[in-house]
Amino acid sequence: MNRSRLAPGAGIVTAPGDRPVLRTSEGEFLRIDTGHVGPGELVDRLTEGEGRTSSAELDRLVAAFEEAGHAETEPRRPPLTGRTVHLLGDPVLTEPLARFAAAEGAEVQSASASDVAGLAGRRDTAVVWCLDSPVPEGTWDEADRLPARHTAWLRCHREGAHTWTEPLAAAPGDVTAAHVRLRRLAATAAHRELAAYWAGHRTPDTGPHPTEPAAALIAALLTADLIAWASGEPHRGSGLPARRRLRRIDLRDLTVTEHPVLPVPEVAPLPAPTVRTAP
Repeated sequence: MNRSRLAPGAGIVTAPGDRPVLRTSEGEFLRIDTGHVGPGELVDRLTEGEGRTSSAELDRLVAAFEEAGHAETEPRRPPLTGRTVHLLGDPVLTEPLARFAAAEGAEVQSASASDVAGLAGRRDTAVVWCLDSPVPEGTWDEADRLPARHTAWLRCHREGAHTWTEPLAAAPGDVTAAHVRLRRLAATAAHRELAAYWAGHRTPDTGPHPTEPAAALIAALLTADLIAWASGEPHRGSGLPARRRLRRIDLRDLTVTEHPVLPVPEVAPLPAPTVRTAP
């Protein structure tokens, strides 16, 4: 007999005088037809891992829970187990992110800009770069090449009172930092001014810098994107997938807005000019 238990987030609810109901990890309520199995026997098996009695019918019922993903025989490993996360950038953001990623099973390592090119091609590796400032021109050019070699690339930066977390890129054709810049320029009438801001033609930074709660929120959002990458990004709910989602966090009130973003196709080269000779 296997020692199956309810999956994390799932539970059995028994209303007085009624049949037991499964509350799934997604929050749905499903009625359970236990047949000739007593509800108490099923609950014992799925909460204690074993029960006072056993039967072929009870075994089949437990197996149905397992096949549907509502029960499991072994505890789940943390979602980032077996993944390596290299962190670059400002400690106000990388330190909480390091704690959160490690808590989810990742092997976390510090890196520098000179390390980035050597990380390309490592499929179980993610590079995360967090800046508490606008991105200087050319800083992320080398890292933008990582997805073409199947290494995950995730980043965030601050512009004034807003921190932006950009889409996770992990494969050729995903959204890079250069794509995000082009999309943002195309979406605003103030494209010349925004380009000048990025190029450094601005007054000195006055913050606000992320507080401890704000940094924790940003780190949690980035960790969620890493989990989506590690799990093959099963898309749930009505939100945007991690590889197509640009987030803006307002550091003044910690509100988060999401914006869809698509990669920018390469521009086809112009045809070679036709050279005509005089007759």
